[in-house]
Amino acid sequence: MNPTATALRAGRRRGLIELRQSLTTGADLWNHAFWPALMLGVTYFLRDVSFGRTGFSVGALALPSILGMNAAMAMVTMSQLLTAEREDGTLLRAKATPNGVLGYLVGKVVHVAGGLVVDLALFLVPGVFLVPGLVTGTVDSWLTVAWVLALGMAAALPLGAVLGSVFSSARGQGLLLLPILGLIGVSGIFYPLTSLPVWAQWVGQVFPVYWLGLGMRSALLPDAAVAVEVDESWRHLETVGVLTAWTVLGLVVAPVVLRRMARRESGSSVAARREKSLQRVR
Repeated sequence: MNPTATALRAGRRRGLIELRQSLTTGADLWNHAFWPALMLGVTYFLRDVSFGRTGFSVGALALPSILGMNAAMAMVTMSQLLTAEREDGTLLRAKATPNGVLGYLVGKVVHVAGGLVVDLALFLVPGVFLVPGLVTGTVDSWLTVAWVLALGMAAALPLGAVLGSVFSSARGQGLLLLPILGLIGVSGIFYPLTSLPVWAQWVGQVFPVYWLGLGMRSALLPDAAVAVEVDESWRHLETVGVLTAWTVLGLVVAPVVLRRMARRESGSSVAARREKSLQRVR
């Protein structure tokens, strides 16, 4: 039997088990529900706020953008899980079995991707009824949501694995907060990108968050809404190109970084991190 295929199957089973556990545990359910509920409240209160003279509400423009942002933030979830399980020795135990790291990573991808789909559904389904102005009655809309989400996760998850290998402690993940908030601010999530300074528009268009938001807007907003976008175009080809470029970059860099991280893992390093953590508690 092919060892790689065995590791892939084991990783898939592991990911499904972890996903099921996260959907049946009180604390994890709260984590799944809190952010969608918060963002749903924001878009609901913005549903009657008009953007300029376009006739579109800020809530309707923001809802699909938030969907794209949440898909991009899968990289943060992946990073946090890898860092936490590296710190507590889970990754070291995976390393001790043949192709264990591969199976472990496949499991994390299944777990994070499945949880993301649940979170997006918790936000989108009630949002369709609470925020007017969305286009959800066509097959084309949902097909666009599907390919944008799939390509977005392919771009975000390898980047999350890279970030997770950089931080040796879960406490260090707090360093991600300010850059992530800044990135969201220049990605046209809560207000169209065209309303921002030109330099911010260029910065926002470098990263996946903007393109995921744009792709979701193209799927769920009427054609007339394109008037508030850069070049008054949904730019599907550019969306595919940028997200594919980030996917390729992540798939090239992530295996190299993860192999180096796994080689450095040992029982002594895990014990040292645990002792350091206990000292902080004391």
